[in-house]
Amino acid sequence: QNHQSTQHTTHANTTMAKVLTSIVLLSSSAQAFVARPITSRNDINSHSSLKMSEIEVVSQPDKDFLEKKGVFNWGTWGCGVSKFPWTYDQSESCYLLAGKVTVTPDDKSLKPAEFGKGDFVTFPAGMSCTWEVSETVEKHFMFF
Repeated sequence: QNHQSTQHTTHANTTMAKVLTSIVLLSSSAQAFVARPITSRNDINSHSSLKMSEIEVVSQPDKDFLEKKGVFNWGTWGCGVSKFPWTYDQSESCYLLAGKVTVTPDDKSLKPAEFGKGDFVTFPAGMSCTWEVSETVEKHFMFF
């Protein structure tokens, strides 16, 4: 009877190990296919080696720079003096025709960016931030 009990325990332990292995495999496979929002820089770092980029500001680029990028064929957007949260699902480049803005990333390891009329700005995909518009903005923009 002791031999049967040992066999039963071994079989139960093996079965439990197989079940747990299946759950872990299913769980990790499911995570690979479940889309979920990135809520912080830690989420990015825990899922890949990518690090969030800084906001890039090209101060007062020349007309040749802007024409090469096709800026004057992009859509336009504007808003009055305001403060609001924003999350970039895609990267965006924009060229300010008017206004003054400070954008502060939620990730405090990233620097706030101040820019205004005549500046070309690129925001990284996945970044959450707060826009503080101190002078009415008009801009050309392109998501990519």
